Amino acid sequence: MTYQNTLDWMFAQLPMYQRQGSSAFKKDLSNTHKLAQHLNFPERDFKSVHVAGTNGKGSTSHMLASVFQEAGYKVGLYTSPHLKDFRERIKINDKEVSESFVIDFIEQNKSFFESNKLSFFEMTVGMAFKYFSQEKVDVAVVEVGMGGRLDSTNIITPEVSVITNIGLDHTQFLGTTLREIAFEKGGIIKPNVPVVIGETQEETLPVFKELAKNNHSEITFADQQNNKIYTSDLVGAYQQKNIKTVVETLKVLADRGFGISDEHISEGLLNVIKNTGLLGRWQVLGVRPKIVCDTGHNRDGLGYVMQQIKEESFKKLHIVFGVVNDKDLNSIVDLLPRNATYYFCKPDIPRGLEAEVLKERFMPFGLIGKAYGSVNEAYKKALKQADNDDFIFVGGSTFVVAEII
Repeated sequence: MTYQNTLDWMFAQLPMYQRQGSSAFKKDLSNTHKLAQHLNFPERDFKSVHVAGTNGKGSTSHMLASVFQEAGYKVGLYTSPHLKDFRERIKINDKEVSESFVIDFIEQNKSFFESNKLSFFEMTVGMAFKYFSQEKVDVAVVEVGMGGRLDSTNIITPEVSVITNIGLDHTQFLGTTLREIAFEKGGIIKPNVPVVIGETQEETLPVFKELAKNNHSEITFADQQNNKIYTSDLVGAYQQKNIKTVVETLKVLADRGFGISDEHISEGLLNVIKNTGLLGRWQVLGVRPKIVCDTGHNRDGLGYVMQQIKEESFKKLHIVFGVVNDKDLNSIVDLLPRNATYYFCKPDIPRGLEAEVLKERFMPFGLIGKAYGSVNEAYKKALKQADNDDFIFVGGSTFVVAEII
């Protein structure tokens, strides 16, 4: 099999939540445990940090990996989804897993995947853990895919568990209240393993405290700590919350024997993009006009982004916007500015919402624009219509961003 053949098989034969939706969500870890045993428990061969949360877990994971790299560690990084190439999900010190490893791993285990009907996410997690084990990483930063308690990554016993925040997202799977979602994400809290919570929220506070108590886990709320203020190359005011979470997590890790200095933290936070290759977080694609894309897509994530746009100076605002078809549009429509020209588009995946439908759903709320046949067509039209002093934002979905960077 070629690399492309391998990816085609993975995407076409096995369910993948990001592309298909609910058909790919599995409500237990039995397959993941079977796979771990089949692979000889690779997750036991390296130390790890487990990162969950509604927003910011990707940025937080990359920040942590960058600091570890500055401290001289060999660092595995597992994140999802990818933007351009599947291999973005599995990296060691910013080097993506090789195509040959992906091909060999699938070929060697294909019959097991088929007989046990493993999901895309289950076998990808297994691939990452096997790769980190084989390459003998010092530590791996592992980002939860969705939720926590039943997520395929939740077979590791980390040095510290991290939960950035809780918001209403994936409610069809995780629950319809913040307390219910907190319980699912709090499922990564392990016995006697410290946990860092990024944001103190009234509804979720008792849930996390109870879970930590039951697991005899020391719990720290990062936003309640008075730490030194750091800056990062990940711009956007919303990153300050993630930075606080990272700094508190690193304090816990230092107490557990990791050699991390203040200089490592400062340099790591200032070089996240260089050290990890992170894309799509308030990423500036051009100036005159200024063009920014961001993968924030739920209410909290988009809220941060829209607040950031308000702080920009521009003459006119152009928004290239697309979503998936199971997006609760009522949960985000009030966040979107009325004084903008919209370029509605459909991300090129089966779950993409048709641009005309999106346009019709938004029109009653005063969000005016035209529907375009593709993300690229919408983006090109925005570029053509924008003056040098205007501002173009591209987002609404990770998949929209992926098509233009």
